[in-house]
Parts: sequence; C-alpha cells; structure tokens
Amino acid sequence: MRRGFVKDKRFKIAHREALIGVVLVVINFVWWYGFAYGLGSKKVEDYSYIFGLPAWFFYSCIAGFIVMIILVSLTVKFLFKDVPFEEEERNAE
Repeated sequence: MRRGFVKDKRFKIAHREALIGVVLVVINFVWWYGFAYGLGSKKVEDYSYIFGLPAWFFYSCIAGFIVMIILVSLTVKFLFKDVPFEEEERNAE
C-alpha cells in the first residue's frame, strides 16, 4: 500500500455485493439449465404439462423467474447495505 493511502470501506462493501450478484446469476443458470435440459431431454410424447406448458419450460422459465425474484428481493433487503456516494470528509487533526 502506498503511504498516506486509506482504502475506502465502500469498496469492500461493493466487492461483497458484486460477489453476491455473481452467486445469484450462477444459481439462476444452474436452476434454468437443470430443469430445461433435465426434464426437456425426453421425447416430446413423454412430456408432462403444467398450465398447458411443458413441465421443463414451466419449471425452468416461469418458476425459476419467480424464485429469482424472491431471492433477489430477500438479498437486497437483508444482505445489501445503503452506502452514501459522497466522500466522507476526513479530519486532518
């Protein structure tokens, strides 16, 4: 570290929240891929349907979307912090 350089604590918070965002994206992709290719790899004649949609599509796209809305909402409410954009004035005492 350079002399006289004080690392801003907001960067630590921003890095943590960015990592949480990446984890949410990975969860979304794994959910989507698992249901889309797990249930969607059968023959079309063997598909089961939910509300007129193939089960793989319903679970991967519709249910996955709802689950991600809930996860992101809970994450923002409980894990993210409100950080001011203005620099803190430091006393030179």
